[in-house]
Parts: sequence; structure tokens; C-alpha cells
Amino acid sequence: MYKHILVPVSLDQDRNTKEALRVAHKLLDQDGTISAIHVDEPIPNFATTYLPKGVEEERVVGMEVGVREALGDAADVKHEILLGNAGQKIVEYAGENEIDCIVVASHRPGLQDYFLGSTAARVVRHAHCAVHVVR
Repeated sequence: MYKHILVPVSLDQDRNTKEALRVAHKLLDQDGTISAIHVDEPIPNFATTYLPKGVEEERVVGMEVGVREALGDAADVKHEILLGNAGQKIVEYAGENEIDCIVVASHRPGLQDYFLGSTAARVVRHAHCAVHVVR
């Protein structure tokens, strides 16, 4: 069905990445590809001067471990870690990498989501490809 599917990986406990991957595998063409990205907000420059040396590198290593754990045994999925606003980076990555479907795990919306909007809602509104939201 789809040639290149993107699965954004959130390291929050309330996102079901395994279910998003299961759905992505069901939607994937036989010769298709699944990519996964984790987007993290960068530490502001003014704050980095107060951090001990090596903290940022440790953060990246921790994210890498977290993403690998979230992906589990999905060895066929290539993954990247990006810095920036999650909703914006997911949409940008999809446009730059010929993604034809995004399968995003979402949490049940709370009151704060009606005022701020969730990452999944931003992706649904701005992506130029199909978006499947998994709860």
C-alpha cells in the first residue's frame, strides 16, 4: 500500500510505539521501507553553559537507547534522532524523504490539548501525505 512509512517515536510512556509499528508493517508494500525518528527539543544555549561537560552527549546516547528499546525487534526499521519542534520536524522529514504515510502514536487528549494542540494534531494538519493516528 505505501512505499515509505514514517513512524515518529516518542519516549513518553503513554505512546504506543509498538502498535504504531505493527500498523506500519501492515500498511507497507512488500518492497517498502519504514523509517523512525525521535525529535527532542534542544537545550537552550543559555542553559548549556551551566551544564557539566558531557551532559548533552549523554542525553543523545540515552535517546538512542530509548529509541532502540521502543522499536524492539524491528530490525528492518532505520532510525534517526533530530532536534527541534516535534510536529514541525516530523512534517519536514516527511517532505524531504519522500514519505507517503506517517503512522503516529497518540495519547488520549486532555484539556491541555484543546488549547495547545498535540504533536499528532499538528502532523495531521500540516503533512502532505497520508497520516494514520494510533491510540
